[in-house]
Amino acid sequence: MTDLLGNLKRTHHCCQLKDTDIDKEVVLMGWVQHRRDHGGVIFVDLRDKEGITQIVFNPENSKEVHEKAQEIRNEYVLGVKGKVIARPDDMLNPNMETGAIEVLIDELSIFSRAETPAFQIDDRVEASESIRLQYRYLDLRRPQLKNNILARHKATMAIRNYLDNKGFVDIETPFLTKSTPEGARDYLVPSRVNQGDFYALPQSPQLFKQLLMISGFDRYYQIVKCFRDEDLRADRQPEFTQIDMELSFIDEQGVMEVAEGMIVDIFKKVIDLDLATPFPQITYDDAMSRFGLDRPDLRFGLELCDVSDIVKNAEFKVFANVVKNGGLVKGINAKGCAVFTRKQIDELTDFTAVYKAKGLAWIKIKENEWQSPIAKFFTDEEKDALKKRLDLEPGDIVFFVADQPKITNEALGQLRNELARRLELISDETYEFTWVTHFPMMDYDETDKRYQALHHPFTAPLEEDIEKLASDPLSVKSRAYDLVLNGIEIGGGSIRIHSAELQSTVLACLGIDENEANEKFGFLLNALESGAPPHGGIAFGLDRLMMLLCKEDSIRNVIAFPKTQKATCLLTEAPSKASMTQLQELAIKVSKIEK
Repeated sequence: MTDLLGNLKRTHHCCQLKDTDIDKEVVLMGWVQHRRDHGGVIFVDLRDKEGITQIVFNPENSKEVHEKAQEIRNEYVLGVKGKVIARPDDMLNPNMETGAIEVLIDELSIFSRAETPAFQIDDRVEASESIRLQYRYLDLRRPQLKNNILARHKATMAIRNYLDNKGFVDIETPFLTKSTPEGARDYLVPSRVNQGDFYALPQSPQLFKQLLMISGFDRYYQIVKCFRDEDLRADRQPEFTQIDMELSFIDEQGVMEVAEGMIVDIFKKVIDLDLATPFPQITYDDAMSRFGLDRPDLRFGLELCDVSDIVKNAEFKVFANVVKNGGLVKGINAKGCAVFTRKQIDELTDFTAVYKAKGLAWIKIKENEWQSPIAKFFTDEEKDALKKRLDLEPGDIVFFVADQPKITNEALGQLRNELARRLELISDETYEFTWVTHFPMMDYDETDKRYQALHHPFTAPLEEDIEKLASDPLSVKSRAYDLVLNGIEIGGGSIRIHSAELQSTVLACLGIDENEANEKFGFLLNALESGAPPHGGIAFGLDRLMMLLCKEDSIRNVIAFPKTQKATCLLTEAPSKASMTQLQELAIKVSKIEK
């Protein structure tokens, strides 16, 4: 029997065959999806990364090959040679790309046999995620995950081609580097040569890409792994992939135009969707005011409405006292939802409590009355003002949160999204982009009693706000911008500080004195004094972007070998303990911390 691997090359992938290939001799290679024996004729669905083709072993065509085919079981790896023939009319399969043809086999090689897999290799799999992660090499054979990975390949190719055509240079930056403040915990790597010292895995290539601008490479990009030791959720991983770019002699609008062009190209190449540009823009303050979150989902309404001025003197002291103490009272009108039961309202109250709201007030608008425990505390004048401000009509229910601004906005912003899910207001077929701009430069950390950068310490302030850095840091707006898609931040960046003097001023505002600044990133400060061009950039989360493109609810489904939410790899059983010899070489002693 001819060894197909040694003597013949594969001529086609499985889904490439069409009815125009009838009577052609072809060689296919792949895995057995299903095997069926129909009255002596054996049918096999052969699968490779491109799709499935039905192959046929007929004893009348080759008794020897037919006998060998008796051995075939699911997930065996085969090489076959045969002739493409038309399927009989009663065996056409319109649900398969190759449903009009099959291949009559006259040569067969069984490259390897397979044990019964841990779960069925199709998209109806019922195995738990932990089992699928343990056998990830099987999971990746399923069409859903296979197609996600192929889509990711298309996206990265589109990115590289687009940026290359725009004059960008792909430059690698180090993985073993120095710990710098980025807002999350670093992964540390002990040094054997320099015992007691540690490298940090980069949370982003931020400082290196700025150094590349100072070095004269005016357009840099990299599709790069980044690392953050943080608590995980569906859209986070300890190691993730960024589309990282930096440009010299550029302003915010210039960065946005380049980034939008890249996103348009990705969507066209991956899902054949034409996006309209430019994407809309919204300021941070406007986003917080209308949507409660700095990553607004624009696929539906349900905007937040500030009613603090209306209720500041109300008899309902919960509202009045919050306003008196500098807080906010905001509401959401869930139109037509006065039919909500008390159980549903209690569920929503518990939901907002997760975001530290102390309560969720509500009023049902009936034809001739307002139904609510708090309705009696409002005057007719206050009711008229609320009715006008919130566009209240019979059949509506309005929800209120009263608290400090941060809590009010977060709780109601998350409630807005939850109501949209429950009311099925969100279309999976819609992609709504928006830029969020003019973020606060910094906020105040009550625990550490110091200001901290909201983006990172190298973000430039608005020129008109620079003079406020010393007198009123919290009022300073930055030149930062995020790109939000369907309520998820997919990219963020800023125009950077290119003046050594201004950089030192900002670091001083953040409570970082000259000694600490030189210790942590003195190399950047020195570089800025060597002549730095105005520059800025942006980084996109490739995993999050692919999650949205592939309509998945977790980035684990678009990463070939992801970690669990406990940052473990069930396939390789990482992380694992180091040997005593390794620890001794690194001068490390391990002791468990009591929790």
